[in-house]
Order: sequence, then C-alpha cells, then structure tokens
Amino acid sequence: MTDPDAVVVTDREEPGAAVGIRRSVFVEEQDVDEDLEFDDGDDEARHFVARVDGDPAGTARVRLIDAETAKIERVAVLPEYRGDGVGSETMAAAHDYARDQGRSRAVLHAQSRVAEFYESLGYEELGPVEDPTGIPHVEMETRL
Repeated sequence: MTDPDAVVVTDREEPGAAVGIRRSVFVEEQDVDEDLEFDDGDDEARHFVARVDGDPAGTARVRLIDAETAKIERVAVLPEYRGDGVGSETMAAAHDYARDQGRSRAVLHAQSRVAEFYESLGYEELGPVEDPTGIPHVEMETRL
C-alpha cells in the first residue's frame, strides 16, 4: 500500500470525493438517513480527503466553533482502506488545519465502537451524547 496522502478540499473544488465516501460509509453501510448525514454544517466546514494511489479513501470535515475549539466530524474510511493508516493521516491533516487556524482544542462525537481509535490519537472521553442516527456516540476532546 502507498502511504495515504490527506489533502484539503472544499465543496467548490471537489465535492464528489468527500460526499461519495460519506454516502458509502454512513448512508449505505451504516444506514444513516441521508438528510441527517448531509447538513448545513457542510457549507461552513473545511473538508479533507485522504487518497491512496490517487483514489479517495477517507474523509473528515472540520468546523471552527469558537476561538479555541475545532469540531471534527464525519470521519469515514472506506472498508478496503481501514487499518492502513488512512484514518490517522486524515485526522493529522484535520489537526494541522485546526492548529493553523489558531485552535488549541479539538472535540468530536465518536461512534462508541471506534472510540479506541480516537484514544490512540490522544483523545479523552467526556461522556455519552445523544445522536439522531441511533448509533451510540461519545463526546471526546484533545489538546492540539
């Protein structure tokens, strides 16, 4: 496998890659309602796509929610790339962006079943959160 290369994209430049990954992972694989998955947050977020050998493999979006905090959302990796470092590289790019924007803290709502992945990146659990998808989530944070 070639090392994943996370790149920043915006909706204007390349909406299809991030949307396609999210549709595949969340809507098709996890049965999340499309109206919940694609929301107004997409318009205000910076989107990231990780590529492997030029093909889209993973995605995340970052919203700057206050002077200190970035919220990382919609982190998804296509099944064939899971366990290959794509998620870690995508998160590293999201963290770099948040730091570059002057943020010192990142928060996210992780699916409970993958909280361990975020813990490996330095996140700590704050507690369970309500999620309209019906999938158990936990709020997590890290210092950047």
